[in-house]
Amino acid sequence: MHHRVSYTVRRCAVALVVGAVAVAGAACSSTGGAPRSSGSSGGGGTVDTPRMTVAMVTHGAPGDTFWDLVRKGAEDAAKKDNVDFRYSSDPQAPNQANLVQNAIDSKVDGIAVTMPNPEAIGPVAKKADDAKIPAVGLNAGMDVWQKYGLKGFFGQDEKVAGEAVGDKLKEQGAQHTLCVIHEQGNSSQEARCGGIKDKVNTEILYVNGQDLPSAQATIESKLAQDHSIDWVMGLVAPVALRAVDAARDAGSQAKIATFDTNAELVNAIKSGNVQFAVDQQPYLQGYMAVDSLWLHKRNGTSIGGGRPVYSGPSFVDSSNVDSIADAAKEGLR
Repeated sequence: MHHRVSYTVRRCAVALVVGAVAVAGAACSSTGGAPRSSGSSGGGGTVDTPRMTVAMVTHGAPGDTFWDLVRKGAEDAAKKDNVDFRYSSDPQAPNQANLVQNAIDSKVDGIAVTMPNPEAIGPVAKKADDAKIPAVGLNAGMDVWQKYGLKGFFGQDEKVAGEAVGDKLKEQGAQHTLCVIHEQGNSSQEARCGGIKDKVNTEILYVNGQDLPSAQATIESKLAQDHSIDWVMGLVAPVALRAVDAARDAGSQAKIATFDTNAELVNAIKSGNVQFAVDQQPYLQGYMAVDSLWLHKRNGTSIGGGRPVYSGPSFVDSSNVDSIADAAKEGLR
């Protein structure tokens, strides 16, 4: 049931994007301040609706390329919709909550927010609703978005995605999987590994995703100590790519797979260094979050009918990687 709903809605969301997306970057700021120069004095989009301001606040860590894809999608939607787009992020929940409050205090017209730690982020997100500022969720917080007054949610069910990975690993004959969590306390990552663990024998390893050399060393040490590990499942592309090097240096025969993609990861799948990736389409998440806020202001549109809009999961492996390779190089997948 979950799978049928997720893929059906995802196809609808993709169709909407194909019909609407414009390929140009919108003005934005990495700190949520002044808009980034877009090379034109007006910075307008392709619609004739009044200029509006949307703030996106995520838990993205510096150097995590996943969030570049989310941001690119948001920027493209902002360009089309004549939106002044302001982006900010912080992986620490209290700091992210402060960024959401800053957006509310700035009286923006809409807010898009991730909630990896709903207890910390949710209450301040609810303040947006109290202030009559429409807000939507993306990526993290699917189980609680309505509790905090959000108008919609765009992402994947992480538990379902984890279970799908577990089924795939079972088909591959996995005996001992190492699931690498790079943000301790992130409920989405815990759900991914939990879903995998429900299907196959899985051990969880915590690493510091903000320090990739340290993460690689931790994975290498674990693989050197335990040669029974035959699969390493990363939860983000940069960590998975480090796991490839860690397995090599540890003399491990473990195969590597991951959640999420980027251009470098696509090349690793092509070369066989990474077996597969779970794609939740971060560009689509960013695009739909901004576009839905424009639609809400335009005519009160509500997307999803009270349910989250699924952007994944889907699998990328050697059989279909060529179909997304060009888009990955352009920062769209």
